Amino acid sequence: MHVPAVTASRTIRQQKVGQRGAAAAAPRFFPHGGLGQNRPMPRPDPASRIAIVLSRPGHPGNVGAAARALKTMGFSDLRLVAPRKALGPEAVALASGAADVLEAARTFERLEDALAGVELAVGFSARSRDLSHPVATLREAAPAILAATAHGRVALVFGNETFGLTNEELGRCQMLCNIPANPRYSSLNLAAAVQVACYEVATAAAFHAPSAGAVKQPAAIEDIEALFAHWESSMAASGFLDPKRPKRLMERLRRLFGRARLEREEVKFLRGMLAAYDKPKKRR
Repeated sequence: MHVPAVTASRTIRQQKVGQRGAAAAAPRFFPHGGLGQNRPMPRPDPASRIAIVLSRPGHPGNVGAAARALKTMGFSDLRLVAPRKALGPEAVALASGAADVLEAARTFERLEDALAGVELAVGFSARSRDLSHPVATLREAAPAILAATAHGRVALVFGNETFGLTNEELGRCQMLCNIPANPRYSSLNLAAAVQVACYEVATAAAFHAPSAGAVKQPAAIEDIEALFAHWESSMAASGFLDPKRPKRLMERLRRLFGRARLEREEVKFLRGMLAAYDKPKKRR
């Protein structure tokens, strides 16, 4: 069967990869440290042990968009099984900055070749199947997918855009997964499904957790009390507050700022604002 490729050089490289088979996919480790040292081996990066496998993709643009989806979530191992068309300008255009992932993608003629060296294959399907093992939602499966990377490589397997994975292809997977969607229209675009899958796994692994912002210093009690005293005097000077009949105005103000949990800089800002309002009154 003919294996399409972007360039002739790439075709040669892909053929070499196919010949190497499992040996090409197997992770390599090297000892660290000098003689006499007994240092533990560093734990491999989970993202480097997860491959995205697209079986029989029909549209080059979807492959390019899938490459972009991988890169945005920190993955890079893209494997193609018997793509219907050669990857050309459309695929590169939709990769949009992820051409390196697209160029490094390996092509195989059979799914079993793409899964060589993989210890856990997770098949994705939007349709219910009469199969022997249950289907897990993607969010349920994400922790198990990550746990499996501690022992070997994992493949997330997606089928053709029109028909999905065949029952035979699903039979080669040890776990079946579903992306919950609108039951009236549950078919996701191939690249969209890859994006969601990569996002859920990356989120479960906290790959891209937002960095902690600068720690804000809460206002001290005495600073808040000084603010309330200043606010009360300013309202009295303006005529908004009648000191003889204050009603519950200050109580409401305390409740308002109590919910806000003022920071020290916010108290300074509010007092500066009040001082600016007070100045014209003092000139009169």
